[in-house]
Amino acid sequence: MAIVNDTASSLPVASTRDQWAVGLALAALMVATRGQHFASVDALPSASWAIFFLAGALLRPMWTLPAFFVLSTVLDLGSYAAGTITDWCLSPAYWALALAYASLWLGGRVYRGLHRDGWRDIPRLAVVLLVTGSVAYLLSKGGYWFFSGRYPEPDLQGFIARIPAYYPRALGTLAGYVGAAFALRAIWRAVLRSAAMGEARS
Repeated sequence: MAIVNDTASSLPVASTRDQWAVGLALAALMVATRGQHFASVDALPSASWAIFFLAGALLRPMWTLPAFFVLSTVLDLGSYAAGTITDWCLSPAYWALALAYASLWLGGRVYRGLHRDGWRDIPRLAVVLLVTGSVAYLLSKGGYWFFSGRYPEPDLQGFIARIPAYYPRALGTLAGYVGAAFALRAIWRAVLRSAAMGEARS
């Protein structure tokens, strides 16, 4: 697995082959966790927020942002067509999701430039996830609350009252998936280093 660094401080950028592997793995995770369809795993929470963050952090091409948004939309429309979800989420505020996902992708891009390997990087990642997740929450949930037409009298007080019920879970899911992804990345890099040292000794 070839690894190339953009700079000494940025996240490692894999070869083109490995970029495709990471992208396909993220796409498979979205298919498995988003909506209710033939390939979804109901026991897992949606990884969509984390996928957009990780795409920004780990994948080079700019087109991954619209590509993953198209995938998420196709999954939503497919679930609706299959009758496994209602049109409750497919409202005029659906556009707010595009802004929320873009903020997550951009947050991943920002973190990519701030990243340092090692345990000392965890607080930096936590801060970026907190800021990015908060912006995404305000855009997606706020956009839906005020512009979906699903609530007869949406006001700021009503939106704030819902935050304790939904915000911690959204942020926790984001942090959980991203943390797991970077833990797997660290393990894989350790395996590669160990293999390289073994070859050097032989």
